[in-house]
Amino acid sequence: MENDGPANVKDHHVVAHEERVAARQAFLRREKEFTRLRDEVNAQRRALPWERVTKQYVFDTSKGKQTLQELFDGRSQLVIYHAMFNPATATPDTTWTEDAACMACSFWLDNIAGIVTHVSHRDVTLMAVSRAPLAAILAYQRRMGWTFPWASSGEGDFNFDYGESFTDQDVAQKKTYYNYTQQPFPLTEAPGISVFYHDPSGQVFHTYSTYSRGLDMLNVAYHYLDIVPKGRDESEGALFWVRRHDEYDR
Repeated sequence: MENDGPANVKDHHVVAHEERVAARQAFLRREKEFTRLRDEVNAQRRALPWERVTKQYVFDTSKGKQTLQELFDGRSQLVIYHAMFNPATATPDTTWTEDAACMACSFWLDNIAGIVTHVSHRDVTLMAVSRAPLAAILAYQRRMGWTFPWASSGEGDFNFDYGESFTDQDVAQKKTYYNYTQQPFPLTEAPGISVFYHDPSGQVFHTYSTYSRGLDMLNVAYHYLDIVPKGRDESEGALFWVRRHDEYDR
């Protein structure tokens, strides 16, 4: 996609080498402040209180029926991306269809695909969960070339309990509870990430969830776009440009 981009790339200020280095050194101090603040926030996130999971959730997986405990796959930490994919609620104005997950969620899932092996060696199981039937999920995985674990929560409560699915009535009455706030949400599905810990005694705890712009930090493509001159260049609207990776014009 070619365009002139935002105003900051047009007639941009150009200086001699010494002046550019001086400006970069000054900005480096801001970046270091941000890095220290990020480390502080990360530590505070890990220090948040946990909630014990007492409800029994069952998922359809490529290994058969599995409980939440079994999704950990022998590790003590589990990160689940709640991907918007529910054929029962697909309509012409949603970003998912009967045979494909949401385009934006697919963008985030591309980021997951390349790091699963790495995080698994740090005691983390990273996977996706959707309400779509397992057969639809596996077919879409094959299309996308992904091999990370992806389970179906089906008609169970899991996505509802962790704030990524809503009833038609809640949507109609604008009583959806998303990102820890009751607010109108136009769809019955929303993106989010949930984190769990499995202790040696077998207990499972919900340790963290994030939604909306909180998902930005988990999309490495956005971090690359943030360092180039045009930035995200989304003046037409966030994610207006995103396609599934096999749908871009080549």
